[in-house]
Amino acid sequence: MNDRLQDLADAGVSIWLDDLSRQRLTSGSLAALIHDQHVSGVTTNPTIFAKAISDKNAYAEQVERLAAEGVSTDQAIRVITTDDVRNAADLFKPVYDDTDGVDGRVSIEVEPGLARDTAKTIAQAKELWEIVGRENVFVKIPATKEGIPAIAETLAAGISVNVTLIFSLERYQAVADAFLTGLEKALDNGHDVTKLGSVASFFVSRVDTEVDKRLDAIGTDEAKALKGKAAIANARLAFEAYEEIFASDRWRAIETAGAKPQRPLWASTGVKDPAYKSTMYVEELVTRGVVNTMPQATIDAVAKEGDITGDTVRGDYAADRTVIADLEKLGISYDEVVQVLEDEGVSKFDASWSELQDTVTAALKAAAK
Repeated sequence: MNDRLQDLADAGVSIWLDDLSRQRLTSGSLAALIHDQHVSGVTTNPTIFAKAISDKNAYAEQVERLAAEGVSTDQAIRVITTDDVRNAADLFKPVYDDTDGVDGRVSIEVEPGLARDTAKTIAQAKELWEIVGRENVFVKIPATKEGIPAIAETLAAGISVNVTLIFSLERYQAVADAFLTGLEKALDNGHDVTKLGSVASFFVSRVDTEVDKRLDAIGTDEAKALKGKAAIANARLAFEAYEEIFASDRWRAIETAGAKPQRPLWASTGVKDPAYKSTMYVEELVTRGVVNTMPQATIDAVAKEGDITGDTVRGDYAADRTVIADLEKLGISYDEVVQVLEDEGVSKFDASWSELQDTVTAALKAAAK
């Protein structure tokens, strides 16, 4: 029997689950994913927690206790989410130890409403790090313009960071620069950089969703031929930039202190268009030294029908640049697309956070009766 997920891991891709809930922790399903499906990390976001906490049964006992204590909605959210992340981090600690801190990571995100506020992002990153209290946790910070300096300062404080909502090559390079700056400052501050980790989460499928919509509006054969190509080309070009940045003398100087590179992470890898193969954003982005964080459905699809054939990223960056250039020729502005996606990403997480607040507020009120 083929173990396609093992093939993917053997090709150098770390398989992380893009989901977390109390039910996954208590039922043993997350432990089973580690054991049976080579899952070596977890990412979360406000949308994931909003969905998880809507399962009132899983959180009923804790919500009743919090209601009795008279905590606010935001305090309850903080307790519930950090408890789940802490417990997941404990579950992944053996993976963390076995991989020398490369994998076995669990992410928790700063509130999306802080995405445009550098100082408050830094402050909350420090709070989350202290509350969870596990060295294999990543604090997620969005790659907005205001987030870039927050990334550097959070790393400088000795806190591991998952940089999220990266869409553009220019922003990715700024993220990598912030990582290098953060580690340089961390060394100056006396932190052990061998324990510091970071990933740069480059979003994939949403790029095709936005570009394909514009290609459909154009409607020509030339436009149709470009459908489903932008996201993978964009991600591969980000990896090209990664190779250049982490071959630099600046990085080599930091690496001598025992630091590990900031790995590219492919996020938003669930296929949105049913016309595309469900494993497309996995199969076409295989290379050593990356993470692919997948929803359960995508992990299951790869296990069932994934075609893992070796490295599918390196080797033809010129063709990837041609895809972006051809889109520009059709009047589809790369800069405009990635800015729309960043703005939408922040807005969607804001909406999910509001949904999460409403869910917890209702649960607290019901428990207090």
